[in-house]
Amino acid sequence: MVKLRDIAIVRSKNAGPYEICFDIMFNTPEIYALVKDVDIINSALFAKLYNVSENECLFSIYDKGWAIKCTVARVLPSGHFGDSDVYGSQQSIPLGDVDVPLPGGVDSEEYGVTNREQ
Repeated sequence: MVKLRDIAIVRSKNAGPYEICFDIMFNTPEIYALVKDVDIINSALFAKLYNVSENECLFSIYDKGWAIKCTVARVLPSGHFGDSDVYGSQQSIPLGDVDVPLPGGVDSEEYGVTNREQ
């Protein structure tokens, strides 16, 4: 297993005051294809991580850009009293912690993956 943050750029940002957009961008088409084939990154994952229904997840796969995107509703509007992340930029942390199974193991040089915990 490898953490998603170790094989992709994982970020979040506001998509207007009522939604947050998550971007997962890969450096190579090979790693993108492996993660896409495992099918662990999907609407169900976002629904579970961000406490929304799958119907509230606008999930998109961009093969030409080696990227996966998902937009979900914010719990509170951006800047609302009680909102702890006005720009939505800290919401990607749980997504980056997702374990992704890759063939060959975590430290497979074939995929250019290194284990940061060593």
